[in-house]
Amino acid sequence: MSAGSGVLAWSLIEAHWYALRRVQVPVLPAGSDPVRLLHISDLHLLPGDRRRIAWVRALAGLRPDLVINTGDNMAHARALPAVLEALGPLLGAPGAFVMGSNDYYAPVPKNPLRYLRPRRAGTPPSAPRLPGEELGAALRAHGWSDLTNRRDRIRLGDLDVALVGVDDPHLHRDELPLPDPAPSTTSTRADATPSTAAGEPEHARAVLRLGLTHAPYARVLTAMRADGTDMVLAGHTHGGQLCVPGYGALVTNCDLPPAMAKGLHAWPGDQQDQGAGSVWLHVSAGLGTSPFTPVRLACRPEATLLTLIPRA
Repeated sequence: MSAGSGVLAWSLIEAHWYALRRVQVPVLPAGSDPVRLLHISDLHLLPGDRRRIAWVRALAGLRPDLVINTGDNMAHARALPAVLEALGPLLGAPGAFVMGSNDYYAPVPKNPLRYLRPRRAGTPPSAPRLPGEELGAALRAHGWSDLTNRRDRIRLGDLDVALVGVDDPHLHRDELPLPDPAPSTTSTRADATPSTAAGEPEHARAVLRLGLTHAPYARVLTAMRADGTDMVLAGHTHGGQLCVPGYGALVTNCDLPPAMAKGLHAWPGDQQDQGAGSVWLHVSAGLGTSPFTPVRLACRPEATLLTLIPRA
């Protein structure tokens, strides 16, 4: 009994023991300057969560070149002001986002043991609605790219970056958008590339292609790899949330293998280096939990600063 009580007490503490991970990803063309990409996900904020708000606001001190938010920002119908306060100092940087189920529907009480059993995707129809549309509008107003089943393009220094994202696959709302039309051979755009072959999709001309999804389902990763994406960023898994020390995650809440529940991997496969035909996949363990299961074990809440560097 005492051992179980100790584990429970620690898991409640660990859920607020925020960590910043730093990872290098060799994904840029030779000769490119490094890019500092901050990946945040699964905030699951409540209105009065002052400690998490302050921790996220302090991330602006990292001075990222690009901020990626892969959804599940809210855990309460009145959490929108808290989310905007937390993200406030980061909104001055270029950013992009997709939505998760907890941007549309509030979490509901569940038996915690259900998390360890396979379950169908989706949200109960009785779940209260969240102000996801208002959140998206606020982020777009600050210039962040809304990649909810959309594409966009941005410039980061000398890099031409193509972005693609999908709505939450856990709710079956994902629809990978069609490639942009091929550019005209007489284009006078400043970022036009003279060597672009006629008929080549616009997104293929970018020197860096990033994909965003909240839940890293295999169907989405397969589609984005076929689309020519260099790296996919996702959240949703909470890193397994309740992990076995020394072993790792038992579940991912999707069809991603538990060995890939968090961190940087080559997909498909779990090789250390990106092999032929694979794409980099970074899964954030996220910063929050459902308010009805506010625990983490051997899986600290996290944000990640990914430094993108030239390929070897």
